[in-house]
Amino acid sequence: MNLGILCALLMAAVASAEGTLSPPEKSYKILMLFPVGSRSHKNIFMALAEALAQRGHKIVMLSNHPKTSKHANIHEVTHGLPHMSQDNVNMFDYRKDRSGPFKHLKVALPAIARDLYKVPVVKEIYERRKEFDLIVINHMFNEVAYPFLHEVPFITLATPGMDPRQSAILGNVLNPAYVPMHFDFPKPMSVWHRLLNFLDHSVMSFYWRKWAIVPLIQKEISAQFPKLPPLLQLERNLSLTLLNTHFSISMPLPLLPSQVEVGSMHCRPGNPLPQELETWITGAGSSGVIYFTLGSMTRSTSMPVQYRDLFIKAFRRLPQRVIWKYEGELEDIPDNVMISKWLPQQDILAHDNVKLFITHGGIVSMQESLYHATPLLVLPISADQPKNGMFVRNSGLGDTLIWEELTEDVIVNTLTKIISDPKYKEKATRMSVGVRDQVTPPRELAVFWTEYVIRHRGATQLRSPAAQLSWVEFLMLDLLFLFHITFFILFYFLRRIFRVVNVKIFRRDGKSKKKND
Repeated sequence: MNLGILCALLMAAVASAEGTLSPPEKSYKILMLFPVGSRSHKNIFMALAEALAQRGHKIVMLSNHPKTSKHANIHEVTHGLPHMSQDNVNMFDYRKDRSGPFKHLKVALPAIARDLYKVPVVKEIYERRKEFDLIVINHMFNEVAYPFLHEVPFITLATPGMDPRQSAILGNVLNPAYVPMHFDFPKPMSVWHRLLNFLDHSVMSFYWRKWAIVPLIQKEISAQFPKLPPLLQLERNLSLTLLNTHFSISMPLPLLPSQVEVGSMHCRPGNPLPQELETWITGAGSSGVIYFTLGSMTRSTSMPVQYRDLFIKAFRRLPQRVIWKYEGELEDIPDNVMISKWLPQQDILAHDNVKLFITHGGIVSMQESLYHATPLLVLPISADQPKNGMFVRNSGLGDTLIWEELTEDVIVNTLTKIISDPKYKEKATRMSVGVRDQVTPPRELAVFWTEYVIRHRGATQLRSPAAQLSWVEFLMLDLLFLFHITFFILFYFLRRIFRVVNVKIFRRDGKSKKKND
């Protein structure tokens, strides 16, 4: 590794470990709402919760997952509704039907909105929501929890990173000429790609907020809370959003003061591994280890058999050892493959002898890989994963493959290329330096702005006036219409004047000509 890069990496790590925040003025009560979301995205929520709890704040977290924190200041509440259970979802099914996730959400989210407030513990928290100094809500899929936000200051934690739809709510409408929504088009975008991206921005926002999803949620909420303002009106009182992204590992974008990048705040230095894992990894020698997992939403056991068999055959041909997160039993696995139902992902990625990470391309896994400077092979399944895979390829951090095009040779050759060519490791190391090289560690930044909104009672000074404008006002369509009307009237009168003048001049000239004749 280049000595300069190594020194910068070490300096950034030391800076990140030093606290810079002054003690809080008092202990706050904070409600964190995560009723819908994946286990991996809850890790980001929990990173903020634990950072706040360590400063003495009292946290109540509502989620759809079992309790994970042991901190005395964190009280976790699980609503227990089965509508979005990850155990009942096979993400590979959505590769055949790309509209599948939306169909599922269209059914599940209204059902959650209908049943959530009937859960006794949820109802009890809702009734005392005004006791909290602040509410933190995950912005994606969580409109079902918007009734909690009525007359209470709140911020959002955007676990998937930048979402142009939510950015527009704050008054920062991102330009589809260069800001991708779901697809990572080549840059600069061609006319065709800009058209597709514009439609993606416009249609998806309309589909979600005005047509298919939010109206169904609104119907269920209105039946239970008839006097509550509309959900999208409650949403406009948003004070600030913490974005799980950073310009060093994504696209630099213009941001408002109410948009704060805290990407990779859940990432941390590696802890010592269990002895069995440590022995397995160090025992691989100079060939190193490949780590393989499809994330928390997708079980490896749901992988179609033909792909599973391809990986087993390909791994058998590799000199590296493989650690595979596999939730079931596998027969006839090669001697160089270890399978386990659960693995300490960040601790594995932090190990010097881990050469490559095979991943589905979720933003959480990608951030952890980049933080620990591990090259990637991305196998996207759905959602933002194809876009993340293209980012990995275009940035020189590794490569991305399509499931339908997999063969034994393609897997072996791609893995060998990424591991044997040092440019991928060098690029990952440089990006790791970039994400660590910050004036304030992202976790401390998230804590500061969370407390800032509480100290300033909603921090209305952060809100852009653009957030209060309608689309007609924001795009100045009324002004453009006025300009057109004014131009038309002016053109009309000038034309009439010209005709009158023209007639008088030509008539005078005609009479003069007749007299002369």
